[in-house]
Amino acid sequence: MSSKEIAGINLDPVTQWLTESIEGVEAPFEFSPIAGGHSNLTFAVIDGAGRKLVLRRPPLTAVLATAHDMVREHRVITAFGPTAVACPETLGLCTDEAVNDAPFYVMDFVDGVVLHDRDVTAATIPQDQRIQLSESVIDTLAALHTADPDEIGLGDLGRRSGYLERQLRRWQGMWDATKTRELPAMDRTHELLVQHLPEEKYNTVVHGDYRLGNMLVTPETGQVAAVLDWELCTLGDPLADLGYLLNNWVEPEEADQIVGATAFPTADGGFLGREAMIERYSAKTGFDVQNADYYRAFQFWRLGSIVEGVLSRYMKGALDNDVDLDSFRIQVNSLSEMALELAEGM
Repeated sequence: MSSKEIAGINLDPVTQWLTESIEGVEAPFEFSPIAGGHSNLTFAVIDGAGRKLVLRRPPLTAVLATAHDMVREHRVITAFGPTAVACPETLGLCTDEAVNDAPFYVMDFVDGVVLHDRDVTAATIPQDQRIQLSESVIDTLAALHTADPDEIGLGDLGRRSGYLERQLRRWQGMWDATKTRELPAMDRTHELLVQHLPEEKYNTVVHGDYRLGNMLVTPETGQVAAVLDWELCTLGDPLADLGYLLNNWVEPEEADQIVGATAFPTADGGFLGREAMIERYSAKTGFDVQNADYYRAFQFWRLGSIVEGVLSRYMKGALDNDVDLDSFRIQVNSLSEMALELAEGM
């Protein structure tokens, strides 16, 4: 597909905007999709001199192509630019929908590898770099959580308290509205999560989807080159990010116990274990992490509700892809069981 035909890019007006708004770039521009789908769309851009950029815009199926999400993403990434959090440099924001039918922003291209699964890890990350990469992942998360939201201009990004209560209400409501069967483990986990709701000691910027699959890493140095996909970013309890990361930090001996373990990049082995990750996070942040299992249980339970919602949409015909529905049920069953095991152990 040529740049003139690429979905999501109006070539002539976008070219004009780039040459007028981004210092030092040269036409013509070549566009190619990096990622797409129901989430925001990402395009690689190469200018006439070979310089690489990245353009982000809302999905083509967005009901409302408002400036909100793009302005918000651009604002967050820009705010973290001067901090120790690895982010691409933002170069420009366009809120004039006449240019590309929707707002978009442009950032510098960061070279690196996205570790989507165990196979990519095996092929790209040397064993002797995996401990260092583990440390970089935790150090980056700690830098994210210790950045003062007010000092970096994100103090009004979300509410300053009540994060877990809101999350529990939201996802229990989602479960009640979309569940396709009764699943006692989900109900019992919710009861325990409400019963043992921890005091919210910290309120920071949280990423919302912090995992290796949402960052660029450099295999040669074992470093996080850039954190990506800030769509779910808000103010909240930072330990929710930690719990989510730990759930995605699958250890090799768990590969036979966890459904879809090959999808987890750390399943190839050689990375820091969870306890070492927790200890390093605590040392870097000074946060009390004694109840880390609560947040792990919460994230397994939350993901179970999300996946069940997707299953419900498939069963109702809202999504027309031909999929194995049983695989969704098995995944939700597994998530609910892991959530309950952790919740009962609190």
